[in-house]
Amino acid sequence: MTSFMDAINPVTRIGAVLLLATPLLVSVDVVSAAVALTASILLAPLAGMPWLQLIRRSWPILAAAPISGLSMALYGRPEGTEYASFLFAHITDNSLQLALAIMVRVLAIGLPVVVLTARVDPTDFGDGLAQVLRLPARFVIGAVAGVRLLGLFRRDWASLGRARRARGVADTSRIRHAATMSFGLGDTGRLRRWTTMAFALLVLAIRRGTKLATAMEARGFGAPGLRTWGRASTVGWRDAVVLMIAAFISTAAIAVAVYAGTFRFLGA
Repeated sequence: MTSFMDAINPVTRIGAVLLLATPLLVSVDVVSAAVALTASILLAPLAGMPWLQLIRRSWPILAAAPISGLSMALYGRPEGTEYASFLFAHITDNSLQLALAIMVRVLAIGLPVVVLTARVDPTDFGDGLAQVLRLPARFVIGAVAGVRLLGLFRRDWASLGRARRARGVADTSRIRHAATMSFGLGDTGRLRRWTTMAFALLVLAIRRGTKLATAMEARGFGAPGLRTWGRASTVGWRDAVVLMIAAFISTAAIAVAVYAGTFRFLGA
C-alpha cells in the first residue's frame, strides 16, 4: 500500500524531523508538546502509518516516557507545595508539572520520528545524502553498506546457536537442569554462552566487513573524482509541502504555548 510519504525523499524526512523536534527542545511546557503530539497522531494515517501500527512501532518510546517522567517527578527542581521527600528526591508542584511536560515531550518528539522514518530504504537514503546534501560519496556508500549488513546480525546469531547445538557445545537440557539445582550456576552458563557467541559474532562481522571493504575498493567505490549514480535522488513540491507542514506544526505549538502563557524556556 503506497502513501503520500512514499514519494518523499528520505533527506526531506530527516529535515522534517529536525523542524518538528528542534523548537520543542527550547521549551518545557505541556501545551506546546501536546499540540505537536496531537498533530502528529492525527496526521499519522495520512503519512501511511495507521494508529494501531504506530502503537506497535512506538512501544520503546511509550515505555521510555513514564520512566523519564518518574525521574523528573523525583529529582526535578522543587518548587511549590511539597507532597513527599526522601533523601535527594522531592515531589513538589513544579516537579510534577515538569514530569508531565517531559513525558508528553518525549512522545511529541519520538512519534514523528517513527512516522517519518518508516519504510526508509538505506540505499535511497544514501542517494539523498550524496546527491541532495552533497556529502562525501565514500563516506555515504560505506555507511549504507554497513547499515545493509546490520540486518544479517540476527540471522548470524541464529546460525551460531544452531551450530553450537549441532556440535553439542550448548546442551540446553543440561543448562536447564543446572538452573533448577543452582540459580547461580544456570545464570553463569547462560552468560558464558552469550559471551562466547557475541565474540564469535564480532569476529564474523570484522571478517565480513574486511571482505566487503576489499570488494568495494576493487570495484572502484573509493576512486577519486566525480561519481555517477544509478538512481537520481531529487526533491520536488511534495518535499516542500512536508517541510512546510512540519514547520507549521512546530511554530503553531510554540505560538499556542506563548498565547496560553505556559511557554517556558528550557532551564528557566
